Amino acid sequence: MVVIGLSAVVVAIRDGEAVVLTVRHKAGGAEFCGLPFGPFDPEGHRTFELAMRAFVTEQTRFNLGYVEQLYTFGDKGRDAPLADVGVTGDGGGLARVISVGYLALAPAAVDTQFQGSEWRPWARFFPWEDWRQGRPAALQAIEPALRAWADGGAQRLARVRLLFALDGAPWNEERVLERYELLYEAGLVQEAARDRGEAPPRQDDALKAAMGEPMISDHRRILATALGRLRGKLKYRPVVFELTPEAFTLSALQRTVEAIAGVPLHKQNFRRALERAELVEGLGRLDVETGGRPAELFRFRREVLDARPVSGLSLPLLRD
Repeated sequence: MVVIGLSAVVVAIRDGEAVVLTVRHKAGGAEFCGLPFGPFDPEGHRTFELAMRAFVTEQTRFNLGYVEQLYTFGDKGRDAPLADVGVTGDGGGLARVISVGYLALAPAAVDTQFQGSEWRPWARFFPWEDWRQGRPAALQAIEPALRAWADGGAQRLARVRLLFALDGAPWNEERVLERYELLYEAGLVQEAARDRGEAPPRQDDALKAAMGEPMISDHRRILATALGRLRGKLKYRPVVFELTPEAFTLSALQRTVEAIAGVPLHKQNFRRALERAELVEGLGRLDVETGGRPAELFRFRREVLDARPVSGLSLPLLRD
């Protein structure tokens, strides 16, 4: 039996960190972290998006704003044990699930006040993706494990070097999914052994922590797809303003972009790029609630979306 499932990656910014809305799914007397998810009912649901919005509200008590379809995930094997908890076929076993993923952006990580739902930092699932303070410590544990896996294979080693910026290769923040899938192929993330019905790999504490937290089914793959999509989209659409309040400081806007992109930006060049794009304007009042030096508040000039083609934001990296 084939079931169409709907999965939602809901992203917001909290205290300068990119966070994602998660839920706890129960199976076999245990709980597992995953994304808001539910099966599509062709009789009861008019559209995929309306059904997905209803699932998110039902499971988290959170109402969505900006939403776009992400990708359709249908690879054989994604219905492995604990794949899509609670989705069963006519025979009582787990059905094969074709999942339609959605990306949703929220201007605030409002507490859901619903048991089992929680905003969690992206870095918990992908510790190797946050370069804001320099090369992540997680890569110190991941690099030798990947080199051991690639030993003797020129193509494997070339992929490792390219994706994880080894031996002087540049870091490409958009290739989140490819990095996760390489770790899966190398058998380093817990989902790889789980999907093969094997015991988790033996790893020391440092490597286990560097692999991040597992999720049910291929929800971490869906999450990686969403992060890569959003990082790329920052550069050609002004989607970052879906993650900001109506009034914000330029410093807060930069921290939001950095939290999503996972890289540090050059302050002056970032502000020059904003000025050239004419996407924001000052409100003539100061933010006095931060406790620091008051800074001018700005707003997104949303009206420009109707007036002309609008690109995203330039990401001028801070170089060492």
